[in-house]
Amino acid sequence: MLRRLPLTLLLVALTLLLGACHSVKVLVPPNLRAPTDSGNALAQAKLQLQQATPCCGSFADFSYLTPLPWRPKKFELGPGSMVASLNGVRSYFLAFRLPTDVKLPYRVALKSELNGRWLHSSYLFAPTTVLLDAAFQPVDSQDIPLCEYMGWSSATTGAFGQLKVTSDKARYLVVYSSADQQASDTYWEQSPATFSAEAPVRMTSNGSFRIPHGPDGTVWIGMMNETYAKAVENGICDKAPEGKGLLNTLRTALPTHWSKSGT
Repeated sequence: MLRRLPLTLLLVALTLLLGACHSVKVLVPPNLRAPTDSGNALAQAKLQLQQATPCCGSFADFSYLTPLPWRPKKFELGPGSMVASLNGVRSYFLAFRLPTDVKLPYRVALKSELNGRWLHSSYLFAPTTVLLDAAFQPVDSQDIPLCEYMGWSSATTGAFGQLKVTSDKARYLVVYSSADQQASDTYWEQSPATFSAEAPVRMTSNGSFRIPHGPDGTVWIGMMNETYAKAVENGICDKAPEGKGLLNTLRTALPTHWSKSGT
């Protein structure tokens, strides 16, 4: 009996182990899992913004202690961030002190990341920039257009834009999202079936979509560098216009030769 006991225990343990392995669920890579988003993320983000208490109603109320980063730096805008009410529109915002020892003109790089795991339910924070003088009066204001660029990693992938600083009066920079920006969208040339925020390099360009703008998200802001300049110059800003076909292109591009008979 004593000799049979270890063998019996071994058989019992092996049986339990095989049963446990059979009951374990098959692991599915993140980019192959079925979408789990309810599609209400954007609506919830808008509601959270409207429920927040604004801290400021004019540019003079902002704090400009943060210097503009010398290279693009990541910022998270959302619940817990400061909220401004500008022209009756609420928005999360960032405020910077501009450098005074940089030769004009210079460029400020901006990038917004997709907010959401799946493309069909994602949105972007679309920035509006305002340059202010020493008296906190606007020198320039513009809604920054965003262009999609797919790099080799998440750090070089996103919706890129730029701001050119040309005025020697500009002292401060405010980044928020205007009513027009929040109501607009950005062109995106990707497939919702292949998109995953955890594996951006596996995307395939077999579809085109409009990504809505939202009130919050991840933005990168700082002085333009080589990586961001490449993304801005090569980004896809909108759908390419459709041509009239190769034959029509050849007819208009190649010179026409006339024979002596006039035919």
